[in-house]
Amino acid sequence: MYIADTHSDTLYNMGVHGEQFTDTCITAQRLRAGGVTLQTFALWSGPRGTAGDYERIAQQELDAVAHLTAAGLRQVDDPSQAKAGESCFMLSLEGCEVFQKGLSAVALWRERGVRMGALVWNNVNTLGTPAKVNADDGLTPYGIEVAREMQRLGMAVDVSHLNEAGFWDLFSKGHRPPMASHSCCRALCDHFRNLTDEQIRAMIQYGGFIGINFYPAFLSVDKKADSVTIAQHIDHIAQLGGIDIVGFGSDFDGIELFPDDVRHPGEMGNLIDALRRYGYNDEAIEKVAGKNLLAYYERIG
Repeated sequence: MYIADTHSDTLYNMGVHGEQFTDTCITAQRLRAGGVTLQTFALWSGPRGTAGDYERIAQQELDAVAHLTAAGLRQVDDPSQAKAGESCFMLSLEGCEVFQKGLSAVALWRERGVRMGALVWNNVNTLGTPAKVNADDGLTPYGIEVAREMQRLGMAVDVSHLNEAGFWDLFSKGHRPPMASHSCCRALCDHFRNLTDEQIRAMIQYGGFIGINFYPAFLSVDKKADSVTIAQHIDHIAQLGGIDIVGFGSDFDGIELFPDDVRHPGEMGNLIDALRRYGYNDEAIEKVAGKNLLAYYERIG
């Protein structure tokens, strides 16, 4: 089975904190044990956002990719290049401060293998405003230019962390459907980081993608979760008509709380089993596990 995870913060831990690969939540051994075919590793600008040295941090994370390849993981430029039975990785950006110097920076990071980018993290930048700050300030004119350039180059625009106004700007002013690499459903857990049913329906209608976050604080109001809780969020999107656009976006190495039985990628099989117990057949599970992500990247070209 092709299993994909669209978000993790492992490279920040490795590149900035200097931790060895075996000290992180995600390891090559655990990816293989859990049958994960494609793991996305984010280049995160860091907690200080535009006030920090985001260029240096991004470069440190990019340099840490060598630890991944040394562990036997293969970097791919497109999900279709990863095959079930092996463990590969792809790069993303979380907080696109590195694009602030000019549109030419988008092509530069695309050439380095980045295939998706969250325009903002939890801090305002020159592109837009995160959900943590407010819901009403949309993308800046420059942010719209960046999003269009990303889409032109085949880079997915990631709405996780983006506020609602920015989300709708992408649908009215963008050229291709966006994705949410690590988000959950607000109807099940009323948190500003989660997507409303209206947003989910827009993603369904226009062929976007939603990777469900494994963070218990986004999954449950009491911050307690297990594989069944994750399956409930997947099922909620499926019930809205989104069985073809939902997948996994763990946020491993970026969260301090974990679902009881999905604490690292080696336990991904527990989530597959939960979906099966929830009544999903093999065809539906294969879609959620990875085929939906493959189809999404075919759509955005």
